[in-house]
Amino acid sequence: MARVKTQQLESLIECLHEKRRGEVSLTDVLSLAEITAQSLQVFFETMDTAVYREMKEIAGYIERMRGEIGALQVDEIKGSRIPAAGQELGAIVKSTEGATNTIMECAEALMAADTSDVKAYEQLVQAKMMVIFEACSFQDITGQRIAKVVETLQNIESRVSRFASAVGPTGAGTQVFATEQEKARAERAERLLLNGPQLDGQAIDQHTVDDMFASPAPAKPVACSNQSSIDDLFK
Repeated sequence: MARVKTQQLESLIECLHEKRRGEVSLTDVLSLAEITAQSLQVFFETMDTAVYREMKEIAGYIERMRGEIGALQVDEIKGSRIPAAGQELGAIVKSTEGATNTIMECAEALMAADTSDVKAYEQLVQAKMMVIFEACSFQDITGQRIAKVVETLQNIESRVSRFASAVGPTGAGTQVFATEQEKARAERAERLLLNGPQLDGQAIDQHTVDDMFASPAPAKPVACSNQSSIDDLFK
C-alpha cells in the first residue's frame, strides 16, 4: 500500500514538472496533497505513539518522585526529629558533665581529707562513694537518650536511602557534598586522618604495637656532614 502511494506520488510530481510551464489544474494539486498526507500518516502515527510513550514514562517518573519526596516528610525531620535529637544530645552532654564534676569533687575531697581520724575518714569515704555511685547512674538515662538519637538517624537514613533508590544511581562510591565548606572539611579530615575514636576491632591492639617494638630494626649509620654541607642547605 505504501509502495503504491509512493508510485502515485512520483507520478504526480513528474506530471507537475512537465506542466510547470503550463497551467496546473486544481485537481492535480489536491490529489498531490491527499497522497502526501496519506503517505505521511503512518509516520505521524508512529511519532505520536513514541511521543506519547515517552511523555507517559516521564509523567510516571514525576509521580513516583512526588510520592518519594512526600514520603521523606522533610518538614517533620526539620521541625521535629532533628530538634528533638539535638535536645537529647544536649541533655547527654549536660548530664555527663554534671556526673564528671561530681566524681572529681568527691575524689578531690577524699584526697584532701584528714586520715588521722580513721573512723571519720571511713565515714567520709563511704559517703563519697555513695555520691559517686549515684552520679554514675546517669549512664542509664544517657543510654535511653542515645537510643532515641540513633532511632532518629536510622529513620532519616531509611527515608533518604529509599529516595536515593527511587531517583537512581548517582555513581558508586561518589560522595556528594552540600556545600564547598563541607567538602573542604571532609578533605581536611581525610588528610589529617581525623576519623575520631576507632571502634573495637578497627584500632591496632596493644599486642601488635608490642610486636613492632620487640625486634627493632638495626640503626643505619649516619653519614657525617661537614660545615660546608650544612651551610649549603641554608643558602
